[in-house]
Amino acid sequence: MARQRLASLDAFRGLTIAGMILVNNPGSEEHVYPPLRHAEWHGWTPADLVFPFFVFIVGVSIALAISRRKGEGAGRGGLYFKIFKRSLIIFSLGILLRLVPRFDFETLRIPGVLQRIALCYLFAALLYVHMGVRGRVGIAALVLAAYWAVLRFFPVPGYGAGVLGYEGNLAGYIDLKFLAGHLYKPGFDPEGILSTFPAIVTAILGTLAGDWLRSARRNSTKVLGLLAAGAGLAGLGLALHPYFPINKQIWTSTFVLFTAGAALLLLAAGYLMIDVLGWRRWAVPLFVFGTNAIAAYVGSILLAKILLWIKVWSGGERINLVSWIYRNAFLPWAGNFNGSLAFALGFVLLWLALMTPLYRKRI
Repeated sequence: MARQRLASLDAFRGLTIAGMILVNNPGSEEHVYPPLRHAEWHGWTPADLVFPFFVFIVGVSIALAISRRKGEGAGRGGLYFKIFKRSLIIFSLGILLRLVPRFDFETLRIPGVLQRIALCYLFAALLYVHMGVRGRVGIAALVLAAYWAVLRFFPVPGYGAGVLGYEGNLAGYIDLKFLAGHLYKPGFDPEGILSTFPAIVTAILGTLAGDWLRSARRNSTKVLGLLAAGAGLAGLGLALHPYFPINKQIWTSTFVLFTAGAALLLLAAGYLMIDVLGWRRWAVPLFVFGTNAIAAYVGSILLAKILLWIKVWSGGERINLVSWIYRNAFLPWAGNFNGSLAFALGFVLLWLALMTPLYRKRI
């Protein structure tokens, strides 16, 4: 397995990228069905699963790629070079996306989705190079417990300890302390400094799943193991939710457990259908996205920014091109909510068409 490409992982990655594009690009921000909106604070929706799924997949990919390179005789120096190079590229792409189109460095948002992916990849990969399964399990448990402890017991000036609301939580306080003026919102960033530590655990849990899949165990054992671990982690996250709420925006420890469990369950289903039973044809669109995931994500963000930047006259007012397309091509026949969803689905299909030639040429 270590030398073969895991088709179910490509499909899972593709599903995640398609989900990212769908959630990020409604025709109208005011008309979005609830499952495609992020939870306002505590709790979760299907949209909240997309980002942690991708971070988890990064971890699985780390295990498969680094173990393969070790098997080919790669030394630590070569592994370090690849790890740092890839992390720097992904982080830089994230910064570039924030700069386009105005290149305003004074208000540049430093955290971001790709920046978090880069940091999760960097630390999870370095841990994988140096630690076995027990070491990574220990680090993961320690970080999740420590994150709960500091959020619960470390006092925030003006609010006290244990505040988990939008205002007064420790994660937001640290971001405001060190990154003021460079955040997603004036006083908070969902991809901030402190919450990146439990996000790294999401990737670490992915490396454990990758080790399990590349082992010499029987396929049935692998599937059952993934299902058992997934049910256990998701159940534990839900059971602890009343005591430490599942929350994507501060990436709580329960959010890590719940989303990693859900990712394991979905990966188990994909592995059984695609890699074990060989049912691949239905998943070809997912392979298209999954084998060029970063290109599809970065390209979709850039195109969306361009469409929002271009203004046109409509009904006596200037509106961005997204709104113009939505109002003229989707709203008349589909209505508000269905039209907004149809626009998002059309955006996904557009990027599927653009990525298909790369997939066919094995780029």
